[in-house]
Amino acid sequence: MCPVELLSPARDLTCGIAAIDHGADAVYIGAARFGARAAAGNPTEDIQKLCDYAHRFGAKVYVAINTLLHEEEKEEARRLAWDVYRAGADALIVQDMFFCSLPLRGEEGGLPPIPLHASTQMDNRTAEWAVQLKELGFKQIVLARELSLEQIRSIHEAVPDVPLEAFVHGALCVSYSGKCYASEYCFGRSANRGECAQFCRLPFSLQDAEGHTLIKDKYLLSLRDMNRIGRLEEMLDAGVRSFKIEGRLKDVEYVKNVTAAYRQAIDAILERRPEFVRSSFGTSTYTFQPDLSRSFSRGNTEYFLDGRTNDLASPDTPKSRGREVGRVKEVRRDCIVVSSTESFSNGDGLCFFDEAGKLQGFRVNRAEGNHLYINSNFINSKFKIRKGDRLWRSFDQQWERLMSGQTAERRIAANILLEETEQGFRLTFTAEDGTERSEEFLAEHQEAKTDQTTSVKEVLGKLGNTPYLCKEVEVRFSQPWFIPRSTLAEWRRRVIEHSPVVLADLQSARNEYKHLKCDKGDCGIANPYILNGRIANPSEHEGRLMTCRFCIRHAWGQCPKNFQSSNGKWREPLYLVLGDGRRFRLEFDCKKCEMNVLK
Repeated sequence: MCPVELLSPARDLTCGIAAIDHGADAVYIGAARFGARAAAGNPTEDIQKLCDYAHRFGAKVYVAINTLLHEEEKEEARRLAWDVYRAGADALIVQDMFFCSLPLRGEEGGLPPIPLHASTQMDNRTAEWAVQLKELGFKQIVLARELSLEQIRSIHEAVPDVPLEAFVHGALCVSYSGKCYASEYCFGRSANRGECAQFCRLPFSLQDAEGHTLIKDKYLLSLRDMNRIGRLEEMLDAGVRSFKIEGRLKDVEYVKNVTAAYRQAIDAILERRPEFVRSSFGTSTYTFQPDLSRSFSRGNTEYFLDGRTNDLASPDTPKSRGREVGRVKEVRRDCIVVSSTESFSNGDGLCFFDEAGKLQGFRVNRAEGNHLYINSNFINSKFKIRKGDRLWRSFDQQWERLMSGQTAERRIAANILLEETEQGFRLTFTAEDGTERSEEFLAEHQEAKTDQTTSVKEVLGKLGNTPYLCKEVEVRFSQPWFIPRSTLAEWRRRVIEHSPVVLADLQSARNEYKHLKCDKGDCGIANPYILNGRIANPSEHEGRLMTCRFCIRHAWGQCPKNFQSSNGKWREPLYLVLGDGRRFRLEFDCKKCEMNVLK
């Protein structure tokens, strides 16, 4: 059987534990430094706590040290790798080829015996590159988001024994990951150093070679968010073995809801596909019904799973609109009346697009059925709301209140067997994690006046605050025997307390791990991000700031020759223009079906 994992994000320890509780088979989290989300670093002590918790359920923790490194940082990064290895991390997610040049040896100058995963920042989108990554010893490959099912399948066929990890949900970068230098060029904050300033979420105007404005003040590079929950089985058949949720900057409510939704979807597939098996154990129960429409979203797209489509862009706003909840039926002096089947609460956040096409938001001061009392500015000002406007709920007070508490519990299924022996009784405990313990207790066989089976099962089935959930208690007696409830409880405690959660021997797995093909020096494969020993900056090399599969001309139905402005037929080159006047030329490579943003 082939293991399949749901991989969830963790901004911090709290999010990581929530991800495990809500069904994640693995969690990825940033190390204290050198993560692609600089604002989401975590102390090693917290990573160790997360590892301890995750490993109770056979779940894994992958630690991201996936920025490009300056020469003077490499030794610190190497020591950090040892720190997280000792903390119990199951793999490192890396981008810099520096890790491939280190020998597998002791702490003096070497790398710990921990699997390396190839970060999506390495631009992993061809079978040829995947083969090279395998030869370097990478144990998992995080694919580029832009790949179609057919491209994923071709990579899987090239490296069938290397698990492929693919994003299924969350925010999208318009550029190929690792190929964006716009933030560094414009703001001095490198996306390859974990400090992206989100250049792609800014408003631009589109101008032609003669300065004609073709589109004005739109978020022309802002994409919708990925949502592939309906395509998981197809991805599984194409070769994906790790389904990754984006969101190391998202809050814990997002992690809970999205993880639970994908857990249920994947479990439904595994139930009818016995050739695949979940990579961890334990069953999560929820106090809520997962609903992706209630979490952060700029609108949904399956991205390039079926090739190029017309549902990629989010040009009107880079913000989350949330769930559409109805239309404005009537505007009164101090309230609006909404046509909706939804219920509203005091404190809800709603938004709409004003006459200028700008997203405006307001808070509901008081909700009385479908009568919403709001700030008068949105009734009387230039941002006024109008009859017929569509409304979205960007903040759901009831949902947030529900999600702020304990919303899931994860327990490991266990069975208990009580049987008589010549000298007394034997209690056997087995669980889905591999735990098995049996202990014999000397006791006199006292005949019971009535059948005690129900009482015995009730006592033995109470597993309390352990990570186990009793699925079945079996009693094998030749005749009814009487055992005091207090004695049964003591036997149960003795067996359970001496039954640690048995996991795969991590240290043994690490010792068996055949790490990298090269044991010292140059790994033999050119790092596409390093030029002459330093981090490459393509703003100085061919002038490219972004390389995108997304194409503005295609998004506006003008692929490639039929776009006209109000001043006549447009002429290339086209330019993106920021509000401060900075211009960026667009280059369209139709042969590769790519768009480059140039400085």
